[in-house]
Amino acid sequence: MTKSVEVAKKIGSSAASIPSNYSRLIARELDLQVSDLPSLLTMTDLSIDEFMQEDTRLTSQQQIQILQNGLRLSTDEAFGLRLGIRFTPPTHGAMGFLASSSPNLLTALEALQTYLPLRLNFARAEIVINDTWLEGHCYFDADINHEVHRCLSEILAKIFFDFAEFIVGRPIHEGVSYFSHDYPNNSSLQYSDYLPGKIEFSAKQLMVKIPIELTQVANTSTNPENYLFAMRQCEMMQAKLLSNRDTTTYKIQRMMLTHPPGVLSEDEAAATLFVSKRTLARRLQKEGTGFRKIRDEILSQQAADYLRDSKMSVDAIAAVLNYHDSTNFRRAFKRWFNLTPDQYRKQQ
Repeated sequence: MTKSVEVAKKIGSSAASIPSNYSRLIARELDLQVSDLPSLLTMTDLSIDEFMQEDTRLTSQQQIQILQNGLRLSTDEAFGLRLGIRFTPPTHGAMGFLASSSPNLLTALEALQTYLPLRLNFARAEIVINDTWLEGHCYFDADINHEVHRCLSEILAKIFFDFAEFIVGRPIHEGVSYFSHDYPNNSSLQYSDYLPGKIEFSAKQLMVKIPIELTQVANTSTNPENYLFAMRQCEMMQAKLLSNRDTTTYKIQRMMLTHPPGVLSEDEAAATLFVSKRTLARRLQKEGTGFRKIRDEILSQQAADYLRDSKMSVDAIAAVLNYHDSTNFRRAFKRWFNLTPDQYRKQQ
């Protein structure tokens, strides 16, 4: 069993773990206004306010329903392919950051294989390598109809080749896309306007292929410091997601990890959970923690990662972690580790 399969099974397709930003991109592609959103949210039990909140997470059922509603509202045959254009690396959070800062395409694809379930918990990717080709297989662990399957397949194929083009530095004309759906009847859609290389329809399964030698081409945009930091972020998010998702502690951790470091306030967290600040504090106390303690644990881990894995100055790290005064950051770091940032870095 590959790591991605194991993670996908542990997360489960019923977990509310899919970032809502993907669905907001669907709304943007449809050019919807706020007053139009109820038609996109039909049968999801999501309010407009919940949908618009950055930290809202969707279940696979909600995400599939929104995509199905979007297909109903769209008259564009290229809807899935056009959505794929919108799903640029930054829209995939730490996973996208990790892949785009990888040293080569193979490492980037391995990152997508491992952490795709963190972003889309009903999808799994599997890399198969032979002497001449790298094959990327994708599977959906959910009951989806033909139209949604086609749309998701086209989105993922577009994302794959856009990542590959970003890292290799040119379109992958040697690649091949295999779609399990038939070519749309009476269609004028030109897949070659969106995807490079050869395109096959009515295949046994969704798959993309590229020559193996391209997977070792160096990424000219690679950044070892960013790569290591993004890796730790993905690992932390995976650990949190696989922990007890029913606890208030987990919910606060998840909120903090989806906001810029140190920005989320206790009042905002309580409001998001629809409880008072006092009730939030009481619930966290029952779980043996508190809002400030959770924030300090996350900030201290991020600060330590930067000091250990990057050459950034202490002042720059303080700014990244949203400390407007580096003196306050140094004071907080001394409280966390009983060492100054410089002393910690020398020890590491």
